Amino acid sequence: MLRVGTAVRRRRRALALTLAVVAERSGLSVPFLSQIENERARPSPRSLQRVADALETTVQQLLAAADSALSVGLVRAEDDPGLEPGSGVRPLVRGHHQLHALEFTGMQDAGQEYQHRNDELMYVAEGAVEVEAEGRAYRLSRGDALHLSGGVRHRWRATGPDTRILVVAVAEHIDAADESRR
Repeated sequence: MLRVGTAVRRRRRALALTLAVVAERSGLSVPFLSQIENERARPSPRSLQRVADALETTVQQLLAAADSALSVGLVRAEDDPGLEPGSGVRPLVRGHHQLHALEFTGMQDAGQEYQHRNDELMYVAEGAVEVEAEGRAYRLSRGDALHLSGGVRHRWRATGPDTRILVVAVAEHIDAADESRR
């Protein structure tokens, strides 16, 4: 079962619309729209079409952006060799979710600068990592964690073959910055 309310709320906020404006455009009540957004009501196909029209999108796009209902995902070490065999990069979360998590092993040096829209956390499980963020250098050792808020320019490299790093980030399709302001 999909939770379409989160997709409706994200789309409404992306357009900077109030519930009252969406209610006026769709002919649905503000309380009903609020219940949809908070997953307390499931709209009929007709109501969902009216909401989609009011939000200048399609039902299919709203459903594609909807969150799956409660789920549990298990990734076992022996099940998934990684993104590319021998790359030392393994996804820890499968599917389209609100976060991404990757495990990097060995001598990783992407040689490029990153700048993500949302927050990221880097945790050193083994070995050591050198990180440059916004012009400052950090050396992380086993057990150290570094939080980078969205928009921070950074690059990193593992400094030994025994290095294992976990990187967890808020997914790019999540509008995390706007959520905290509302």
